[in-house]
Amino acid sequence: MAKREVKTFSVSEANTLVRSALEERLPSRMIVSGEISDWKHHYSGHCYFSLKDEGSQLPCVMWASSFKKVKFAPENGMAVLAKGHIEAYVPGGKYQFYANKLEPAGVGSLQLAFEQMVKRLRAEGLFADGHKKPIPSYPMRIGIVTSESGAAIVDIADSIYNRWPCARMFLYPAPVQGAGAGDKIAAAIRNINRRNGQLRLDVLIVGRGGGSLEDLWAFNEEAVARAIYDSAIPVISAVGHEVDVTIADFVADARASTPTKAGMIAVPDMVDVLRRIDQAGVRLAANVRGKTDLSRQLLATIQASVMFRNPQWIVNNAAQTLDERTMRLADSARGLFANLRRRLEQARLRIGRIEPHRLVGAKRIETHQLASRALAAVKSVLSKKQLQLTAAANRLETLDPRSVLDRGYSITTNQRTGKVITAAADVKVGDMINTELARQAKIESEVKEANQPAP
Repeated sequence: MAKREVKTFSVSEANTLVRSALEERLPSRMIVSGEISDWKHHYSGHCYFSLKDEGSQLPCVMWASSFKKVKFAPENGMAVLAKGHIEAYVPGGKYQFYANKLEPAGVGSLQLAFEQMVKRLRAEGLFADGHKKPIPSYPMRIGIVTSESGAAIVDIADSIYNRWPCARMFLYPAPVQGAGAGDKIAAAIRNINRRNGQLRLDVLIVGRGGGSLEDLWAFNEEAVARAIYDSAIPVISAVGHEVDVTIADFVADARASTPTKAGMIAVPDMVDVLRRIDQAGVRLAANVRGKTDLSRQLLATIQASVMFRNPQWIVNNAAQTLDERTMRLADSARGLFANLRRRLEQARLRIGRIEPHRLVGAKRIETHQLASRALAAVKSVLSKKQLQLTAAANRLETLDPRSVLDRGYSITTNQRTGKVITAAADVKVGDMINTELARQAKIESEVKEANQPAP
């Protein structure tokens, strides 16, 4: 039998055959459950990861267009359900799962996204009480961000009008549900804050009626939370019914469980305000009456006083007091002058007894005597010191080694070493030597021969 010929395939052809076989045998849509590992979110927006269980793992890809629809933040170790299909990746020679939908296993994706967002924003301090602003007690201009066609605007307006009809309300319509609603709500809040120099709003109500978690999701988006946090206008969040809680409620300066209650929080009750005004008026009238009665009593006391009956009395008393003080001052001055005169006279008598001209003459004679004795003592000391100095100079001259030069001696030094020559060994043939004579005369010579005497 002839040997059957085996066809040769290129690598690309072989991988293409594998892809075709997978497409024919595998379902076009499937759900895979597993745990995320090696999660990588590329800057392009695409996601690369693996799904694994106890026995195996499956490489996965999720394109950016699909990942934009995922509400929660996937992370390693998270159990998920991935919907998509398996296909061979021909350039890489491997098969992988292409996910177009991702949900957490055991809990809804929106609920998980909500919990992750709450945890992250709380860590950043967006829910801190220290950042919350007080709601004005008597707002007169109120802004409302909600749908113009929903029931929430009617509930809010009725609640405010019934309690505080003097307030003016301004509607800033925005979609409260669906794709892009969160961004539009955030944009409305920021735009109102930028224009509030002209709008002069006292408070801002942001909300909508009740619904499912998905219906309320716009108020769980980060853009809305940060817009409320950055708002300089106090914000009241009014989303859903009693049991509904959104991230906007946590960030807002005040939270109303329903749109109707938002109006109750935003404004006071006119009836209560009028009652407090009446009570304040009654207290004020009573206070005025009490002060008036007290003033009348004080006036009556003044009118009954001696000063009021005889105004000249206080002037006369002051004049008498002035006279008495004037007389005491004059007596005190006379006594002071008399004492000074007496002391001056006593000093004059003591000076006369001392005879100062004689005392000055005696002191002048004594001064001359002291000066003469001091001059004699100085001359004596100088004479002694001169003798001591002359003796020291003679001794110093005797010790001067050059004093012998005047008697015919000389001092010879070696130019090379700079030392005094005392023996033939101190020089070498060819050395230059200096011979110092009396009166600073010097002779320079060269050594021709140096003989050291035998020992």
